[in-house]
Amino acid sequence: MIPEAWAAYYRQDDGELLGYLVPDGDSFLPVTVFGYELGEPVDEYDASYVLESIGLSYLADTWALSIADRSEPISVQIVEASPEALKVKSVDYGWEQDYGTIIELPVPEPGRLRRR
Repeated sequence: MIPEAWAAYYRQDDGELLGYLVPDGDSFLPVTVFGYELGEPVDEYDASYVLESIGLSYLADTWALSIADRSEPISVQIVEASPEALKVKSVDYGWEQDYGTIIELPVPEPGRLRRR
């Protein structure tokens, strides 16, 4: 669940939720709709600029997901991302599970995902 202190940030032209501005002292950390950090803490204007410039393009990326019983992360793609849910699917032929296996992750994402 997204913490109440996080300020939702909506795209200016269509009102789409792009992510959140997380207070960090006098600065703000831009994060995705599921809580992945998109940069360093900066002033509010610059943090909102990060969200505007990246938009939702991160949803199309391939990500690396750390799995507890595996030394190397697996490749995944996001299939659902919202403040309530994060689902990814395996796109890693080298993983023992079936290609396309859906994995549900908590929101905010606890640091198991990394952008490739």
